[in-house]
Amino acid sequence: MNCRILEMKGMFFGLVSKSMNFKKSKILSFVFAFFFFSFFAQPTNRILFIFDDSYSMYAPWNSNIKIEVAKKVMAEFLDSLKSIPNLELALRCYGHTTFFKEKNCKDTKLEVPFAPATTNSEKIKQRIKKLEPMGTTPIALSLGESVADFTPCSNCRNIVILITDGIEECEGNPCKVSMELQKKGIFLRPFVIGIGLDVKFADVFGCMGKFYDVSNEANFGDVLKLVLTEAISQTTVQVDLLDITKKPTETDVNMTFYDASNGQIKYNYLHTINHRGNPDTLVLDPDLKYNLTVHTIPPVEKKNITILKGKHNVIPVDAPQGFLKLEIEGTLSKYFPTTIVRQAGNMKTLNVHEFGKSEKYIVGKYDLEILTLPRIKLNDVEIKQSTTNSIKIPASGNVYVSRGTLGYGSIYLDDGKQVTWVCNLNSNIQSEIIYLQPGNYKLEFRGENTKETIKTQEKKFTVTSGQTTNIRLN
Repeated sequence: MNCRILEMKGMFFGLVSKSMNFKKSKILSFVFAFFFFSFFAQPTNRILFIFDDSYSMYAPWNSNIKIEVAKKVMAEFLDSLKSIPNLELALRCYGHTTFFKEKNCKDTKLEVPFAPATTNSEKIKQRIKKLEPMGTTPIALSLGESVADFTPCSNCRNIVILITDGIEECEGNPCKVSMELQKKGIFLRPFVIGIGLDVKFADVFGCMGKFYDVSNEANFGDVLKLVLTEAISQTTVQVDLLDITKKPTETDVNMTFYDASNGQIKYNYLHTINHRGNPDTLVLDPDLKYNLTVHTIPPVEKKNITILKGKHNVIPVDAPQGFLKLEIEGTLSKYFPTTIVRQAGNMKTLNVHEFGKSEKYIVGKYDLEILTLPRIKLNDVEIKQSTTNSIKIPASGNVYVSRGTLGYGSIYLDDGKQVTWVCNLNSNIQSEIIYLQPGNYKLEFRGENTKETIKTQEKKFTVTSGQTTNIRLN
């Protein structure tokens, strides 16, 4: 893989050196940085430019009027996007169809729908060249209308870059609209580029997205490149599942990353140790805060995780684990009980553990309720790091109960001092098999047509592991 990357890099710069002058080479070097980094990107990055073409764009700014400077810088910038893979572009404009005296607060339109940057960069450039500033500034409406611009896509990152020289003029609330659409997952946190704006407006746009102030035309292009870097660069992450000694040795457990702002699932991965013996590297969207759930037993959570862009992020999670194995000793029957596992002192069920199976649990103490007849309760069963605690119980015996008539009855454990209820007989049938743990029992039965309590039948019997006991009632 690395050889292939180096070969591609050599070919790219070879072409640059033969056919481009120094200035163009710098631009293409910038483009290659994205090509190189985005080569492995799984999602398609979709950037919607929302471009201000309101009447205020006629205002003088440095060497020319704002609209002419914006057209020039955008043209150069769009040319640099043509060779970036996995990138789609679209253009929405506002304030460009109705004269400002009419104050048309619905003056927003998708001018160029999404298509790959290889073709759409040129279409957008040509459309921007023809724009003439006319109207007002409906920013909130433009953001709201962008919902339809982002057509359904199963593996896309939706990004908005708003370029404006003024604030909302139509009584809309851009911050509220932006936050609602971010929570719904329509797009990531928008990037707002202010052209020649008063610095006091930074707070106005800061609540809507990430704000960049372009104070002069000289740094306009640099800001666009910076925004692109933050918008489409991939950032690597590894999750260190730490054992009791704080080493990242735990693995083979599922992890779910949620968007911390709205609780939506963003990624679901089964944790892996790679062939180099390290937690495997993931690629996550750096523009979100995450809540992470590691699906151990019990689950481990980490809240409000921030990913640093352009860096390899390590997320440490304490997840020391050991094994619990449940076994049946002696002659096996057809009856295999299950076990309810709870944290010690807590009645919430963590797991239903089957016999013959090993399960991983977070290091600690657990209470087990084994669903045999009678039930077996084991408290404070300890799970230690990377060791297996094996719990064995004897196989049940089979008790075959038959009676000559339907009736009512129960089975009790008899330890010689007191009797403890175990189960009731099925009053709708005349014979049944009941699986009981080894021990001494009593069965009490009365036929449904027998109306005298004194005629209750009592049978004492002993259950032996793996053997059948026959009980006949009249």
